[in-house]
Amino acid sequence: MIAARPKSSSAGDRTHIRYLGPLGQEHISVGANQQTSGRSRRIAIIGAGPGGMAAGIKLRAAGYEDFVIIEKSAGVGGTWYNTRYPGLTCDVKSRLYSFTFEPNPRWSRAYAAQPEILEYMDMVATKYGLRPHLRLGSKVTAAHWNEADACWRLTTDDEQELTVDVLIAAQGMFNELNWPEIEGLQDFEGTVFHASRWREDHELKGRKVAVIGSAASAVQFIPKIAPDVEQLYVYQRSAPWIAPKVDDAVDEAEQLALAQDPILTAQKRDEIYAELDGRITFSDPKLLAAATEAGLKNIESLQDQELREKFTPHVPFGCLRPLISNEYYPTFNQDHVELVTSGIERVAVNGIVSNDGTAREVDTIICATGYQVRKYLSAIKVTGRDGLALDDAWQHGPEAYLGIMTAGFPNLFMMYGPNTNNGSILFMLETQADFIVAQLRLMDRENLAWIDVRREVMDDYNEKLQDDLGQVEVWQASCSNYYRTPEGRIVTQWPHTMTEYEMRCQSVDDSRFETDRGILVDA
Repeated sequence: MIAARPKSSSAGDRTHIRYLGPLGQEHISVGANQQTSGRSRRIAIIGAGPGGMAAGIKLRAAGYEDFVIIEKSAGVGGTWYNTRYPGLTCDVKSRLYSFTFEPNPRWSRAYAAQPEILEYMDMVATKYGLRPHLRLGSKVTAAHWNEADACWRLTTDDEQELTVDVLIAAQGMFNELNWPEIEGLQDFEGTVFHASRWREDHELKGRKVAVIGSAASAVQFIPKIAPDVEQLYVYQRSAPWIAPKVDDAVDEAEQLALAQDPILTAQKRDEIYAELDGRITFSDPKLLAAATEAGLKNIESLQDQELREKFTPHVPFGCLRPLISNEYYPTFNQDHVELVTSGIERVAVNGIVSNDGTAREVDTIICATGYQVRKYLSAIKVTGRDGLALDDAWQHGPEAYLGIMTAGFPNLFMMYGPNTNNGSILFMLETQADFIVAQLRLMDRENLAWIDVRREVMDDYNEKLQDDLGQVEVWQASCSNYYRTPEGRIVTQWPHTMTEYEMRCQSVDDSRFETDRGILVDA
């Protein structure tokens, strides 16, 4: 029997762990269909990452069993399945980067590495009965709303067609790779690959390697490959803030103690939640000053003063995505590792020519340039009511109500959608899944064929959201980051706390939606 922890009404002492119990104990009861209309809604989920998994688990808990999770890869886990570069870890502590209904007392470190996170995701998929719902190795290429039948028609890359009543797009931000637009890159005669699609079959030992980019992935994998390569050049455009990483190992005795005491596990998670929630808004001057000081202190591990100056950010802490590492800066104390800050003019057939005219010969280029994170669902062809294309609806940048619903696209819910990136994304995803289930239940109670957010509601929400984003001072500095569209709108970040987001998603106001009973046709 699970113990549910009641939530207080005060945000300051809010309890966030919904379920207690050791790993391996059932926390969510999945029973018979509880829908009030007696109609089984056909539901498709795009993506079997943490978002799609959270949606599937919450659907089953609410009694919805007629759903399929369509995943282009061969396994679950999303980014944690597809991205496998050396040194890959989460930058949110493991106890918080896990589902509230499945706390894991067996994390081996404060920040778990990719293999351990993927193992956790695999376990969750099996334990919560998602395997029969999976359609792996299939990519959704188009989704079209059929007004007459109030349904979505999906097309996949294997030429399959699927008709569903509800579409949950859970592919999130990290789908399409962002390749640098550099003259000559396609003509390079050596090996080129993207860090997020690591070439495990390409031996780096003894090679001359160039890394383009110096953000999250580069900071993690560069210290791991440096000992093996003959020469390593790192091309940095903007110096990021890199704070020290407190990554304590969790020994077997502590893991066992946590497994035997779920309340202690929950308390430790709550402590991490409170710490993270208190700083993700970048609004506390004392916290910003402390973070800046810690980042500058970290740079002192560099022996060369000129290098220290090149690595010192020229933007406030938080303007660029803050990173954590104890290994990155010391890597550049090695003679065979060189930082290049003069920019890239072009790629030659056997190396890279920087803007100062220096040619550096390499045989391997690794692009650590991230993803095209501002595409979201528009990475596939989507049309809604009256033939409205999502690309047209988002011509000035992606926008959605709570990052979940976009006006003109009925029965479509997004997870990790526009302006939901902050804190622990797993907590945000669970909150979104709860919101989606709540609207499905509304549809069942009212016997609705479709539900859509009202345009004026979405517009008002986003207008206020952009105003709030404008109040985050560090995000207004001149930074080269993925937050903004070319027009200047921030479309990725959530400016408030996770607690605030949860409270907004839990609010009940049916007047926000346009609905239609239409003609309900059973599957």
